[in-house]
Amino acid sequence: MGVRRAVEMAWRESSLREGHVYTLGPLIHNPVVLERLAERGIKILQEGELPPDPENSTVIIRAHGVSRKLETELRRQGVRILDATCPNVKLSQMKARSFAEKGFRIFLAGEENHGEISGIRGYIEQQCYVVGNPEDAEKAAAGLLRSEPDAIAALIAQTTISAGEYRAIGERLQRFFPELEILDTICGATAERQEALRELCGQVDVVFVAGGRESANTRRLLSLAVELGKPAWLIQSPREIPAEIPAEISAEMGPCKTAGLSAGASTPDSLIAEIEEVLKKF
Repeated sequence: MGVRRAVEMAWRESSLREGHVYTLGPLIHNPVVLERLAERGIKILQEGELPPDPENSTVIIRAHGVSRKLETELRRQGVRILDATCPNVKLSQMKARSFAEKGFRIFLAGEENHGEISGIRGYIEQQCYVVGNPEDAEKAAAGLLRSEPDAIAALIAQTTISAGEYRAIGERLQRFFPELEILDTICGATAERQEALRELCGQVDVVFVAGGRESANTRRLLSLAVELGKPAWLIQSPREIPAEIPAEISAEMGPCKTAGLSAGASTPDSLIAEIEEVLKKF
């Protein structure tokens, strides 16, 4: 929902707005969609970069969100802001800010350099701790407990993390902070896709995952298929499906009758349909 909303907002803005239209960082993690937005004249600003003509420019905040400081600076420069932050991510930002203001130390479960995590961190005034796995969580929690024995803590998830990963991180943190507040911030669509893929893997011989390589939830779907014992490929566009794939599959596992198709949250329906049509030819 958040991805579709962001793309629709950008599409509409490029059609209606006179002047320059930019996105602050990649709008979503899908190269095909970004190419199509570029064809409509929408350019990408890197973090810290300002439009050459601020007062005649619209900057769209990406679906992953950005820090309050960055947004405030753009507004100060006279840039028109269009906020396409996913509502689920925006809720995580607000929760992080609220708990931090109440004196909680915040743990963020996710990828250190992911745009969503960076945006949430920008809503927390004091230090917070990004933990990508249970080992990271244990190390960070032990350090916090040594420096602040009376600390109270809360855990917030990157919306695309798997439920299993989040649960394991929470359990490790609770060894140090038994009263840890664990917030339910995983996107429902993420959990549903992963559960659907588990079911799909029981019915197919091989799996293709449609989506961008920069997309965290797409990479998790690919990893899940592999963990479930299926040969799996990540496909960014129909052009990336090599004609040799059927031969590779046959050489690796013998005759293949059924393929499964899954897709990351940033993959538009039209692209999924295009990939499906190519796969059917095999």
